[in-house]
Amino acid sequence: MFDNVGFFVDTIAQGLLLTVEATLGGIVIAAVLSFLAGLAMLSKSRIVRTLARIYVEIWRGTSEVVQLLWIYFVLPVLVGYQIVPMAAGIVVLGLNHGAYGAEIVRGAIQAVPRAQYEGCVALNFTPAQRMRRVILPQALVEMVPPFNNLFIQLLKSSSLLTMITVHEMTYQAREVLVNNYISDSPVIWTIVLLFYLALAVAITFVMRVLERKAAKMVGRQPPPRRGVLTRFGRGSVPAGAGRVG
Repeated sequence: MFDNVGFFVDTIAQGLLLTVEATLGGIVIAAVLSFLAGLAMLSKSRIVRTLARIYVEIWRGTSEVVQLLWIYFVLPVLVGYQIVPMAAGIVVLGLNHGAYGAEIVRGAIQAVPRAQYEGCVALNFTPAQRMRRVILPQALVEMVPPFNNLFIQLLKSSSLLTMITVHEMTYQAREVLVNNYISDSPVIWTIVLLFYLALAVAITFVMRVLERKAAKMVGRQPPPRRGVLTRFGRGSVPAGAGRVG
């Protein structure tokens, strides 16, 4: 069973770069949309709040698999242009997880004590100054742990791109299986699992560094240092930010 481990690792690793690219691209889009939609849902304008809420509910309330298939197969029919598989995958990952991230941003900002807002008013800060100098820095500390979970979930969702023929790690593993290595499936899928675990631990490490920096920025005591496996399990998604199919 273990005679071809080196071959399996090399083949699956050929999809590692595409998995990383899809994950990073999705994270960038998701992070931008999270802040835009999260802040929009707190806007004084009813129209802006409604538009943000429509985006969140559509992308959070429908299946990510169906979203991916719709963007890749249906949208080109409507616009008349075929979409590159990787681009379609990154867009769906970003839009889908950005909807969940918007609730994280909204909840973290609303969790900032009311006294902070009142202090900003007393100092005659404009709304933009309040958000940029006082509210957002404090909210950011609370956002990082749930964003850690969200980005790991995005990483795992990148495996869905195999459905539209993106040659990421899961696709490579399936290719190995269909080439007469069915009996080695336990080894193959264990290798894939370990690759994803390594990437998830890397994301957690980066987010822990960001969490400590964000805490120092607002004068809070940084979270205590932990071992890799303990850090990997840190963070919880607030109510309303859980995953949906």
